[in-house]
Amino acid sequence: MSRRTERLASVIRKELAGIIQHELTDARLSGLPSITHVKVSEDLSIADVYFTVMGTPGHKTACLNALRHSSGLMRTRLTRSLSLRITPFIKFHLDEDLKKELEMMDLLRKVAEENAELDRQRSQKAPEP
Repeated sequence: MSRRTERLASVIRKELAGIIQHELTDARLSGLPSITHVKVSEDLSIADVYFTVMGTPGHKTACLNALRHSSGLMRTRLTRSLSLRITPFIKFHLDEDLKKELEMMDLLRKVAEENAELDRQRSQKAPEP
């Protein structure tokens, strides 16, 4: 990404977070979605917005549908706050990277516990001089 698209992505992320938190009243957004990152295309026509939300898979899907439904309103609000000729279309995506990261951390923790247990067993079996 170029510097311009990175700055625009950062501004879009902040603005959308404020809009979602303060202006949207959809009941499907009860888990308060958190925007993880935004990718803006090089021609500034599309903004891919990645978010996470806690809850069941059904709740996540409902939240995704609510955000997609409200994307037109959010684009209108972005047009007012940004000084661009054309405001990018907003596409929402559920970000599964956080879930994968948590699973990886859990696996690493289990491996560390198993290694500690093996070390304990080895030290108990080792003959003392």
